[in-house]
Amino acid sequence: MALQLDMSGKVVLVTGGTRGVGAGIAEMFLKAGAHVEVCARSEPPELPAHFSRLDVRDPDQVERWIEDVARRHGRVDVAVNNAGGAPYADFAGASPGFHRKVTELNFLAPVYVCRAVFPVMADGGVVLNVTSISARRVSPGTAVYGAAKAALESLTASLAVEWAPKVRVNAVSCGLVETPGSMDHYGDAEQVARVAATIPRGVFARPEDVGGACVLLASPLAAHVTGAVLNVDGGGEWPGFLRHTPNA
Repeated sequence: MALQLDMSGKVVLVTGGTRGVGAGIAEMFLKAGAHVEVCARSEPPELPAHFSRLDVRDPDQVERWIEDVARRHGRVDVAVNNAGGAPYADFAGASPGFHRKVTELNFLAPVYVCRAVFPVMADGGVVLNVTSISARRVSPGTAVYGAAKAALESLTASLAVEWAPKVRVNAVSCGLVETPGSMDHYGDAEQVARVAATIPRGVFARPEDVGGACVLLASPLAAHVTGAVLNVDGGGEWPGFLRHTPNA
């Protein structure tokens, strides 16, 4: 029999699962046969997953959402903390409120989800935290975002030990991903091509590439993987020093 990533019957939560990377994650779990529950602050026009409207920065809303899912399905098998992001902002010029909101969305929201989901997670359950290449390299203009993602990777490693062997906890670190928002950010097609050329594979990731990595880590094929950070970045970024290296 051919090897397959079959998630049939599994109950999967994806925060921010209505667009961009989150939609790609939800799509890949659906293709693997899972029942997918997504949440966001605004309802998408069309999505085959079950949608709940909430703000993941509010721990009470998060707890009510997860309690509702567990009541309807009896358990949660996989929780993907995908919701996140931050606009470019000068650190010194941004307000304390701005920095607080970035931290709440990119670090505290996953904390709230992890705390609420653990009691209803089945043995063998999986938590996946979507982080960023910004967690481990300088991120001028998104400094607090990068710091929050670094904190999330630290939380991943600690919970993997604290919750073993009942629940596996891993992170998926994204490089540059092709979404409508990212394409607008980088400019026209020529500018996008220049940025893509700095990635060893020569292309941006697709949201489905991140989703495929999440399905793999949630599957029995990754049964002995916990506390890990899987890079989905096409090889990372072209090292800056090579720009000044004659034979590069």
